[in-house]
Amino acid sequence: MTKAELIEQMAEGAGVSKAAATKALNAICVGIETAIKGKNGKISLTGFGTFSNVPRKARQGVNPSTGQKITIKARNVVKFQPSKALKDAVA
Repeated sequence: MTKAELIEQMAEGAGVSKAAATKALNAICVGIETAIKGKNGKISLTGFGTFSNVPRKARQGVNPSTGQKITIKARNVVKFQPSKALKDAVA
């Protein structure tokens, strides 16, 4: 499903315009991003799941084109842990 398809489904389900659904989806995305960047580094949506900011250590890797060993820098990645309700719904 694309973002446009999700917006269309949201608009139909909520009985609002596509413009209103677009604003709502964008606000949700910004809210999640802000919460992940915040002090706690995570946001839990009951019945859906938890988004969290997880640090990754630096590690060795291999350039697939040249076979040369490279160092991959440490960085933060976003992790999503689905709730039990979501897991059961898609199982």
